Amino acid sequence: MNFDIIDISIIIGYILLSIFIGFWISKRASTSLQNYFLGGNKLKWYYLGLSNGSGMFDISGTTWTVTIFFVYGLKSVWIPWLWPVWNQIFIMIFMAIWLRRSNVMTGAEWIITRFGDQKGGKLSHIIVVVFAIISAIGFIAYFFVGIGKFAVTIFPWDLSFYVGSFHFISEYVYATILLSLTTIYVIKGGMYSVVATEVMQFFVMTIACIAVAWFAMNKVSAEEINAAVPVGWFDIIPSWKTSLDWTGIFDQVNDKIAQDGFGMLGALVMMMFFKGIFSSLAGPVPGYDMQRVLSTQTPRDAAKMSGLTSLVLYPPRYLMVAGLGILGLVLVAPMMKAGGGEIDFEKILPYVINNLLPVGLKGIIMAGLLAAFMSTFSAFVNAAPAYIVNDLYKKYINPNATSKKYIQISYIASIGIVVVGIIFGFFSASINSLTLWITSSLYGGYVAANVLKWVWWRFNGYGYFWGMLAGLLASTLKFLFFPHTPDIYLFPLILVMASAGSFLGCFLSKPVDDEILIEFYKNVRPWGWWGPIHKKALKKYPNLTKNKDLARDSFNVVVGIVWQMTLIVAPIYLVVRHYNGLIISLILFAVTSVILKFNWLDKIKDYEEI
Repeated sequence: MNFDIIDISIIIGYILLSIFIGFWISKRASTSLQNYFLGGNKLKWYYLGLSNGSGMFDISGTTWTVTIFFVYGLKSVWIPWLWPVWNQIFIMIFMAIWLRRSNVMTGAEWIITRFGDQKGGKLSHIIVVVFAIISAIGFIAYFFVGIGKFAVTIFPWDLSFYVGSFHFISEYVYATILLSLTTIYVIKGGMYSVVATEVMQFFVMTIACIAVAWFAMNKVSAEEINAAVPVGWFDIIPSWKTSLDWTGIFDQVNDKIAQDGFGMLGALVMMMFFKGIFSSLAGPVPGYDMQRVLSTQTPRDAAKMSGLTSLVLYPPRYLMVAGLGILGLVLVAPMMKAGGGEIDFEKILPYVINNLLPVGLKGIIMAGLLAAFMSTFSAFVNAAPAYIVNDLYKKYINPNATSKKYIQISYIASIGIVVVGIIFGFFSASINSLTLWITSSLYGGYVAANVLKWVWWRFNGYGYFWGMLAGLLASTLKFLFFPHTPDIYLFPLILVMASAGSFLGCFLSKPVDDEILIEFYKNVRPWGWWGPIHKKALKKYPNLTKNKDLARDSFNVVVGIVWQMTLIVAPIYLVVRHYNGLIISLILFAVTSVILKFNWLDKIKDYEEI
């Protein structure tokens, strides 16, 4: 790409502003570990919500979303259910409230409040710490590779050099520079710097998203979009078969659909819904999303923060996705077809930026995408060291150290995690399969044990530990023997194995002590199978009330999923000029918002009165 001086100035100005804000606000972080990792629980929920939304807006995810929008059209809005995207709704409706009531610093520390500090509790505590650290390293390696490939496609400068026989190619150098710049202000200012810079980065990204959508709508007409896509591309209802035939329009897209395995979209949506319920009930994994919840001032703020995350993330993101998508369909697709050979659909986004965006807008979109990368990366860098410092060093090595010492250790931990992640990234070609094995196994083994920990009083630390291990084993077997089968189709088998490990580990060991369960139940007040503990707790706390909100929470989750989907489809309908769909989406958004206001927001309780 040939940058104009205006574009270069915008990009450099953005990077310098991020570093300045991170350092400027860093003094607040140095007073205590609570301040460093959780902002002292003094940060406003709306800042945390903007920060959380900013952290979820990553380059690789945006590139993938543009690709599936190009290929599947409006039906592509269902495919992110693979994660699922609506786990944020479960967190918003009730999970954030339960989690924040625990008054802990990390997900691993939460485990101790649930299972106690005996052998079973310690085993479950350690496996969560291992999960958090390894997954953070894996994601940093993923960010390293992703931002390197993106930067070398966009920037024109060759930064490669040799050290002895080792060749530092440009993408490694670009990635190392960007990761290092971000790490500097994250380490210096902890959660305060992360949130402050991410709020600024959110506004940069939003401006970029709106600008891209505006440019695309002026550049591409509705008639041109209609002519560039097959019949059914605008249909949003997931039919049993995808039934998109690109023959004669862009034949290679049919091969892409077959390769993705999304041809039976209706069956896939049903499987994603089944998996998504269990994954969402497990709660957030130990990472930056959980840390934002624990950083809020009150449980009510935690719920509002999680709701705001969806509200601020999806409309601008899908304005950008739809804008880049229609530019790709109308202007890039003919060039890709003419070029012949193997087509990489994931190059649509960088190609649009390189060849179609005008001076100024090019710099804005680059600053926005760099903001997306830096905010996501900084969130991981700040979250992972909390487990090393609070759950390993403070708990097992030096429990009586000063706050200054703990913060110094957190600096070392942050640098160490980033360095290890970069090393993994350098050798990604040789350890790619190992990285996939680690992340797939860890996440595959997470669900069963983490659902049971919330809803069943008899579940203990041994059950949690063996359930996680059984799930890891099941995911490993899947990776070794069925490497090309999508995880979603084998999820029921992995769930059965993880559940078997959880129940066997639980029933072959003693229950958690009543006092630990009573205090946990009194503070968190989850619904589920807590009857025996509720009866025992009444003897100590006679005014303790039982959580009877399961039906209301379930209804609100369904309403919330519809609400979230309107935030995704409305900007798409706007950009593609399907105004009937836009009007219906806005009406559904208004109706679901009113329902959530009166049936969720007005009924949130910070702490139950006893």
